[in-house]
Amino acid sequence: MSCFETIQAYGLRSLGYGERLLPRSDFTLCEQFTLIGSGMIWNVYFGTFALIIGFFFAVALAVGKNSDARILRKASEWFIFLFRGSPLFIQFFFAYFTFVSLKGVTSFFDPFSSAWLGALVVLFCNTAAYTGEIFYGALLSIPKGDLEAADAYGLAGWTRFKRVTFPTMMRLAWPAYTNEAIFLFHATTLVFFSGFPAFKQQGDALYYANYFADKTFNPFVPYPILAGYFILLTLVVIGLFGVANQRLNRHLPRAARKGLRLRMNLIR
Repeated sequence: MSCFETIQAYGLRSLGYGERLLPRSDFTLCEQFTLIGSGMIWNVYFGTFALIIGFFFAVALAVGKNSDARILRKASEWFIFLFRGSPLFIQFFFAYFTFVSLKGVTSFFDPFSSAWLGALVVLFCNTAAYTGEIFYGALLSIPKGDLEAADAYGLAGWTRFKRVTFPTMMRLAWPAYTNEAIFLFHATTLVFFSGFPAFKQQGDALYYANYFADKTFNPFVPYPILAGYFILLTLVVIGLFGVANQRLNRHLPRAARKGLRLRMNLIR
Protein backbone atom coordinates (compact mmCIF):
# COMPACT_ATOMS: atom_id res chain seq x y z
CA MET A 1 0.00 0.00 0.00
CA SER A 2 1.44 3.36 -1.05
CA CYS A 3 1.50 6.35 1.29
CA PHE A 4 -1.31 8.04 -0.66
CA GLU A 5 -3.45 4.91 -0.33
CA THR A 6 -2.62 4.77 3.38
CA ILE A 7 -3.85 8.34 3.83
CA GLN A 8 -7.05 7.50 1.95
CA ALA A 9 -7.60 4.41 4.10
CA TYR A 10 -6.72 5.83 7.53
CA GLY A 11 -6.95 9.63 7.23
CA LEU A 12 -10.40 9.72 8.88
CA ARG A 13 -10.04 6.45 10.80
CA SER A 14 -10.57 8.19 14.16
CA LEU A 15 -14.02 9.30 13.01
CA GLY A 16 -15.03 5.82 11.90
CA TYR A 17 -14.47 6.27 8.16
CA GLY A 18 -12.16 4.29 5.94
CA GLU A 19 -10.36 1.04 6.70
CA ARG A 20 -11.82 -0.65 9.78
CA LEU A 21 -8.86 -2.89 10.63
CA LEU A 22 -5.70 -1.32 11.98
CA PRO A 23 -2.29 -2.34 10.62
CA ARG A 24 -1.02 -5.55 12.24
CA SER A 25 2.58 -5.83 11.02
CA ASP A 26 5.24 -4.11 8.91
CA PHE A 27 4.30 -0.70 10.28
CA THR A 28 5.47 2.17 8.11
CA LEU A 29 6.16 5.78 9.04
CA CYS A 30 3.32 6.82 6.76
CA GLU A 31 0.86 4.65 8.68
CA GLN A 32 2.00 6.05 11.99
CA PHE A 33 1.93 9.67 10.82
CA THR A 34 -1.50 9.16 9.24
CA LEU A 35 -3.23 7.41 12.12
CA ILE A 36 -1.75 9.63 14.84
CA GLY A 37 -2.65 12.66 12.74
CA SER A 38 -6.15 11.26 12.32
CA GLY A 39 -6.46 10.99 16.10
CA MET A 40 -5.50 14.66 16.42
CA ILE A 41 -8.97 15.48 15.07
CA TRP A 42 -10.41 14.47 18.44
CA ASN A 43 -7.82 16.50 20.36
CA VAL A 44 -8.63 19.59 18.32
CA TYR A 45 -12.36 18.95 18.76
CA PHE A 46 -12.14 18.62 22.55
CA GLY A 47 -9.82 21.58 22.97
CA THR A 48 -11.63 23.95 20.63
CA PHE A 49 -15.17 23.45 21.91
CA ALA A 50 -14.15 23.31 25.58
CA LEU A 51 -12.19 26.52 25.10
CA ILE A 52 -14.99 28.40 23.34
CA ILE A 53 -17.79 27.38 25.70
CA GLY A 54 -15.57 27.61 28.78
CA PHE A 55 -14.59 31.19 27.90
CA PHE A 56 -18.09 32.54 28.41
CA PHE A 57 -18.64 30.55 31.58
CA ALA A 58 -15.28 31.72 32.91
CA VAL A 59 -16.31 35.34 32.47
CA ALA A 60 -19.49 34.60 34.43
CA LEU A 61 -17.43 32.90 37.17
CA ALA A 62 -15.05 35.84 37.43
CA VAL A 63 -17.90 38.33 37.67
CA GLY A 64 -19.73 36.09 40.12
CA LYS A 65 -16.69 35.72 42.35
CA ASN A 66 -16.35 39.52 42.40
CA SER A 67 -20.07 40.02 43.05
CA ASP A 68 -21.47 41.53 46.21
CA ALA A 69 -24.22 38.89 46.21
CA ARG A 70 -23.13 36.18 48.64
CA ILE A 71 -24.86 33.34 46.77
CA LEU A 72 -23.17 34.15 43.46
CA ARG A 73 -19.82 34.76 45.09
CA LYS A 74 -19.80 31.52 47.09
CA ALA A 75 -21.11 29.43 44.18
CA SER A 76 -18.35 30.75 41.92
CA GLU A 77 -15.68 30.28 44.59
CA TRP A 78 -16.64 26.66 45.29
CA PHE A 79 -16.90 25.75 41.61
CA ILE A 80 -13.43 27.16 40.93
CA PHE A 81 -12.00 25.52 44.04
CA LEU A 82 -13.51 22.13 43.20
CA PHE A 83 -12.18 21.89 39.64
CA ARG A 84 -8.84 23.55 40.37
CA GLY A 85 -8.29 21.53 43.52
CA SER A 86 -8.82 18.05 42.05
CA PRO A 87 -6.75 16.32 39.33
CA LEU A 88 -8.23 16.34 35.85
CA PHE A 89 -7.58 12.61 35.48
CA ILE A 90 -9.76 11.91 38.55
CA GLN A 91 -12.45 14.24 37.23
CA PHE A 92 -12.72 12.11 34.09
CA PHE A 93 -13.15 8.93 36.14
CA PHE A 94 -15.71 10.48 38.48
CA ALA A 95 -17.70 12.04 35.63
CA TYR A 96 -17.85 8.80 33.64
CA PHE A 97 -19.02 6.84 36.70
CA THR A 98 -21.67 9.50 37.40
CA PHE A 99 -22.97 9.62 33.83
CA VAL A 100 -23.13 5.82 33.55
CA SER A 101 -25.04 5.66 36.86
CA LEU A 102 -27.50 8.32 35.67
CA LYS A 103 -28.17 6.37 32.45
CA GLY A 104 -30.24 3.95 34.53
CA VAL A 105 -32.39 6.81 35.77
CA THR A 106 -33.17 8.59 32.51
CA SER A 107 -32.15 8.20 28.88
CA PHE A 108 -31.24 11.88 28.76
CA PHE A 109 -27.75 11.04 30.05
CA ASP A 110 -27.03 8.34 27.43
CA PRO A 111 -24.87 10.63 25.24
CA PHE A 112 -22.91 11.81 28.28
CA SER A 113 -21.36 8.36 28.76
CA SER A 114 -19.64 8.80 25.38
CA ALA A 115 -16.37 10.67 25.15
CA TRP A 116 -17.56 13.18 22.52
CA LEU A 117 -19.93 14.78 25.05
CA GLY A 118 -19.06 13.50 28.54
CA ALA A 119 -15.35 14.24 28.29
CA LEU A 120 -16.14 17.58 26.67
CA VAL A 121 -18.23 18.54 29.71
CA VAL A 122 -15.33 17.70 32.05
CA LEU A 123 -12.82 19.70 29.99
CA PHE A 124 -15.28 22.58 29.78
CA CYS A 125 -15.71 22.71 33.58
CA ASN A 126 -11.98 22.34 34.21
CA THR A 127 -10.84 25.08 31.85
CA ALA A 128 -13.69 27.35 32.97
CA ALA A 129 -12.47 27.08 36.56
CA TYR A 130 -8.85 27.88 35.72
CA THR A 131 -9.79 30.62 33.29
CA GLY A 132 -12.32 32.06 35.73
CA GLU A 133 -9.56 32.48 38.32
CA ILE A 134 -7.33 34.13 35.69
CA PHE A 135 -10.10 36.53 34.72
CA TYR A 136 -10.89 37.24 38.36
CA GLY A 137 -7.28 38.23 39.01
CA ALA A 138 -7.36 40.48 35.95
CA LEU A 139 -10.65 41.97 37.15
CA LEU A 140 -9.03 42.96 40.43
CA SER A 141 -6.03 44.40 38.58
CA ILE A 142 -8.00 46.89 36.51
CA PRO A 143 -6.58 50.36 37.26
CA LYS A 144 -8.91 52.38 39.45
CA GLY A 145 -8.31 55.34 37.16
CA ASP A 146 -10.06 53.53 34.32
CA LEU A 147 -13.14 52.88 36.45
CA GLU A 148 -13.14 56.44 37.81
CA ALA A 149 -12.95 57.77 34.26
CA ALA A 150 -15.92 55.59 33.31
CA ASP A 151 -17.87 56.98 36.27
CA ALA A 152 -16.92 60.51 35.22
CA TYR A 153 -18.39 59.86 31.76
CA GLY A 154 -21.59 58.58 33.36
CA LEU A 155 -21.03 54.93 32.41
CA ALA A 156 -22.56 52.41 34.78
CA GLY A 157 -23.82 48.85 34.91
CA TRP A 158 -23.69 46.85 31.68
CA THR A 159 -22.43 49.80 29.64
CA ARG A 160 -19.37 50.26 31.87
CA PHE A 161 -18.69 46.53 31.88
CA LYS A 162 -18.93 46.27 28.09
CA ARG A 163 -16.90 49.37 27.25
CA VAL A 164 -14.32 49.52 30.05
CA THR A 165 -14.23 46.58 32.46
CA PHE A 166 -14.39 43.65 30.02
CA PRO A 167 -11.87 44.94 27.43
CA THR A 168 -9.37 45.86 30.13
CA MET A 169 -9.84 42.53 31.90
CA MET A 170 -9.21 40.67 28.63
CA ARG A 171 -6.11 42.71 27.85
CA LEU A 172 -4.61 41.99 31.27
CA ALA A 173 -5.58 38.30 31.32
CA TRP A 174 -4.77 37.35 27.73
CA PRO A 175 -1.13 36.18 28.16
CA ALA A 176 -2.08 33.89 31.05
CA TYR A 177 -5.19 32.75 29.21
CA THR A 178 -3.03 31.77 26.23
CA ASN A 179 -1.03 29.49 28.50
CA GLU A 180 -4.25 27.91 29.79
CA ALA A 181 -5.42 27.30 26.22
CA ILE A 182 -2.18 25.49 25.40
CA PHE A 183 -2.48 23.36 28.53
CA LEU A 184 -6.08 22.50 27.66
CA PHE A 185 -5.12 21.10 24.27
CA HIS A 186 -2.37 19.05 25.90
CA ALA A 187 -4.82 17.80 28.54
CA THR A 188 -7.08 16.33 25.86
CA THR A 189 -4.68 13.37 25.66
CA LEU A 190 -6.12 12.15 28.98
CA VAL A 191 -9.61 11.55 27.60
CA PHE A 192 -9.23 8.00 26.31
CA PHE A 193 -6.85 7.00 29.09
CA SER A 194 -9.38 7.81 31.79
CA GLY A 195 -12.87 6.40 32.15
CA PHE A 196 -14.33 7.15 28.72
CA PRO A 197 -13.87 4.22 26.29
CA ALA A 198 -12.76 4.62 22.68
CA PHE A 199 -15.77 3.47 20.64
CA LYS A 200 -14.72 1.17 17.76
CA GLN A 201 -11.09 2.32 18.11
CA GLN A 202 -12.09 5.92 17.35
CA GLY A 203 -9.44 7.27 19.72
CA ASP A 204 -7.32 10.39 19.84
CA ALA A 205 -3.68 10.85 18.86
CA LEU A 206 -2.25 9.34 22.06
CA TYR A 207 -4.55 6.32 21.64
CA TYR A 208 -2.98 5.48 18.28
CA ALA A 209 0.55 6.37 19.40
CA ASN A 210 0.17 3.95 22.28
CA TYR A 211 -1.12 1.28 19.86
CA PHE A 212 2.00 1.53 17.69
CA ALA A 213 4.28 1.61 20.73
CA ASP A 214 2.71 -1.60 22.07
CA LYS A 215 2.84 -3.39 18.71
CA THR A 216 6.39 -2.42 17.74
CA PHE A 217 7.89 -2.34 21.26
CA ASN A 218 9.51 0.90 20.17
CA PRO A 219 8.06 4.06 21.73
CA PHE A 220 10.75 6.26 20.18
CA VAL A 221 8.92 6.57 16.86
CA PRO A 222 5.19 7.11 17.59
CA TYR A 223 5.62 9.33 20.64
CA PRO A 224 7.98 11.82 18.94
CA ILE A 225 5.48 11.94 16.06
CA LEU A 226 2.76 12.73 18.60
CA ALA A 227 4.93 15.41 20.20
CA GLY A 228 5.58 16.96 16.79
CA TYR A 229 1.85 17.23 16.08
CA PHE A 230 1.25 18.93 19.43
CA ILE A 231 4.13 21.32 18.87
CA LEU A 232 2.54 22.36 15.58
CA LEU A 233 -0.84 22.70 17.31
CA THR A 234 0.76 24.84 20.03
CA LEU A 235 2.28 27.15 17.41
CA VAL A 236 -1.14 27.54 15.79
CA VAL A 237 -2.72 28.41 19.16
CA ILE A 238 0.02 30.94 19.93
CA GLY A 239 -0.42 32.49 16.48
CA LEU A 240 -4.20 32.83 16.80
CA PHE A 241 -4.01 34.18 20.33
CA GLY A 242 -1.25 36.55 19.25
CA VAL A 243 -3.57 38.06 16.63
CA ALA A 244 -6.27 38.48 19.29
CA ASN A 245 -3.71 40.04 21.64
CA GLN A 246 -2.79 42.64 19.01
CA ARG A 247 -6.47 43.39 18.56
CA LEU A 248 -6.95 43.91 22.29
CA ASN A 249 -3.97 46.27 22.49
CA ARG A 250 -4.62 48.19 19.28
CA HIS A 251 -5.49 51.38 21.18
CA LEU A 252 -2.07 51.53 22.88
CA PRO A 253 0.97 53.28 21.38
CA ARG A 254 3.03 50.87 19.28
CA ALA A 255 5.97 51.08 21.68
CA ALA A 256 3.76 50.11 24.63
CA ARG A 257 2.21 47.04 23.00
CA LYS A 258 3.36 43.73 24.42
CA GLY A 259 3.32 40.78 22.09
CA LEU A 260 2.99 37.17 23.12
CA ARG A 261 6.29 35.35 23.37
CA LEU A 262 6.93 31.64 23.16
CA ARG A 263 8.54 30.66 26.47
CA MET A 264 9.59 27.12 27.20
CA ASN A 265 8.13 26.19 30.61
CA LEU A 266 9.14 22.86 32.04
CA ILE A 267 6.07 22.62 34.29
CA ARG A 268 2.68 24.27 34.32
